Amino acid sequence: MALNSVGTPAILRPVNPWFIALSLAVAMMLKFLPVDRDVVLPDFMALVLVYWNIHQPRRIGIGTAWVFGAIVDVHASSVFGEHALAYTLLSYFAITIHRRVMWFTPVMQAAHIFPLFLAAQAVTVLIRVAFGDPFPGFWIFLESLFTAALWPVAQFLLLAPQKIPMNRDEDRPI
Repeated sequence: MALNSVGTPAILRPVNPWFIALSLAVAMMLKFLPVDRDVVLPDFMALVLVYWNIHQPRRIGIGTAWVFGAIVDVHASSVFGEHALAYTLLSYFAITIHRRVMWFTPVMQAAHIFPLFLAAQAVTVLIRVAFGDPFPGFWIFLESLFTAALWPVAQFLLLAPQKIPMNRDEDRPI
């Protein structure tokens, strides 16, 4: 539920499907940034997937999450299905709690979303360890914390095109 500047619920325009596709493409490009393995960056793909799972669960669902996870697996040359499974579970649980999360402020929403990011990352780490990689250490889970910390910013940016301006013209229908 979006709030306007007075604190009352805001009326939102319907989301443009092209904007959803653009935001997912930008998140995928951010996921593909070449960085050192010791650098901990937020998982932008997981962040945008969870956002759309919560705000548009009928448009972006588990199948979309699996496709993007498979693309990340191919790009990262990891075990095929590692990110696909993690993103699928992440989407399933985000859709499960989407009605509940919408009632909270963005900071409280981040607190509700953080365990989902942590569980999805734990799945990828467990799969890597099961296939012979050494345990990278607990510092790797800072990625989930950074991702959850970006939730209010992501919500502001992805919700902005849907907000109706406060100074409406009488000539415009919406």
